[in-house]
Amino acid sequence: MMQTDRSHGWDGELLDLDAYLARIGYEGERAPTLGALRGLHRAHVTSIPFENIAAVLGEQVALDLPALQEKLVHGRRGGYCYEHALLFAAALERFGFEAAGVNGRVTLGAGKANPPTHALLAVRAADDERLWLCDVGFGSGPLEPVEIRDGAEAEFDGWRFRMERRAGVFGVDEWWLHQRKEGRWEDRHTFVMTPVSPKDWLMGSHYVATHPRSPFVRRLYAQTFGAARHHTLDATTWTTYLPDGSSTERKIEAAELGRVLAEEFGIVVDAASLARLRDGLDSA
Repeated sequence: MMQTDRSHGWDGELLDLDAYLARIGYEGERAPTLGALRGLHRAHVTSIPFENIAAVLGEQVALDLPALQEKLVHGRRGGYCYEHALLFAAALERFGFEAAGVNGRVTLGAGKANPPTHALLAVRAADDERLWLCDVGFGSGPLEPVEIRDGAEAEFDGWRFRMERRAGVFGVDEWWLHQRKEGRWEDRHTFVMTPVSPKDWLMGSHYVATHPRSPFVRRLYAQTFGAARHHTLDATTWTTYLPDGSSTERKIEAAELGRVLAEEFGIVVDAASLARLRDGLDSA
């Protein structure tokens, strides 16, 4: 079993913990218990959206904690997986949890792995021996941690997930997270239990935010996830998914973008950035 390691360090001492907890609306106990882990995970996932605005605009995506805090906590913005995972890990460190980063490979039903460009956390609580997957930066849940155990299933307000272990090369097991969609299990991403440090995520983030083949530099993408619904905005296509598998879709006009981002996704964008995003939608 993987051993989590505090030696990597998540810069938790730099986190304004009160501001972060206020941002996500968490008012529970401040102790490294399983109950607190579940509460923190749900609060983070449902409060801080997923978005790639900086990458689309060609701006730097900084992963140091002061920059993350300024953007995601004080700036009322969101971010992608690396930003979410690093901010959440800092909070976990302050609470006293054991947490290690792991690299994920997104599959989305393809059944085969892509490059390791997804940031995940393996976490253990002080009052529970099990190891939990915290996936706060994917944009579509889960609402709470999922146990890293072959065959483990979890349901949160109708959203269903399942963990699978597969034999990998050289005896290294692969772990696959599946999500229930439209009456079937879809593999979402896979990972191996090899701990990584914050510095190990710099290269993956740089690729995601700058490489011309990265989908994150090509078009706007935003998500917000909650118990009742999951919103996505893919360029001008706004889709709402429900736990029962049903969905609705509509196109938005460029003039609506600021309102939709603010009111439906909780993302506040300055006027200059919003104008550039609108120009991109008009020319797409």
